[in-house]
Amino acid sequence: MPSTPPSAAPPDPWERYEPPGGILVWIIVFVEVVTFLAGIGVFLYERGADPEGFARGRDLLDQRLALFNTLILLTGGWCMACGLTELRRDDRDRSLRWIGAAITCGIAFLVVKGVEYGAKSGQGHVFGEDPFFTLYFALTGFHFIHVAVAVAILLYLAVKIRQGRYRVGEHDDVAAGGIFWHLCDFIWLFLFPTLYLL
Repeated sequence: MPSTPPSAAPPDPWERYEPPGGILVWIIVFVEVVTFLAGIGVFLYERGADPEGFARGRDLLDQRLALFNTLILLTGGWCMACGLTELRRDDRDRSLRWIGAAITCGIAFLVVKGVEYGAKSGQGHVFGEDPFFTLYFALTGFHFIHVAVAVAILLYLAVKIRQGRYRVGEHDDVAAGGIFWHLCDFIWLFLFPTLYLL
């Protein structure tokens, strides 16, 4: 008498509560947002103690270049979202093109920021010069590192997508990478007005 095949394991009831990308990436997002908000809080506190000095520092920044970089970063976020959408549709080629565009935007952001750093350094404005530029370089430098990490993550994911590692129904890592990218967008949307406009 043939044996009865074992029945499939019942679905894990906790899976329905699992956020996109997994709980770990959201813990990272929470910690990073709190960290940056604390840094912005210090910036605002110091600006309250020396409004004229911080206004002079702000006026030395290039608002147009920062706006251009904002558009680059947001465009990269849109490209990443499109890349994940195409992967969910099982179109790996289109997904790779969109993610490649997001990587290009990330690299462009880093290059533009590097140009801005070079210009400030050439004018004699460096970390430790005064409270404004110390906090400016600390906050934007920390964000710069985050964008560089996001680019590295997307490069890794693009390689794995090309190899067939991620596809329909198996793309949590790609979603997590997209969430980290959008974290960079989100943080910059706080940094840009705080440092360059207000």
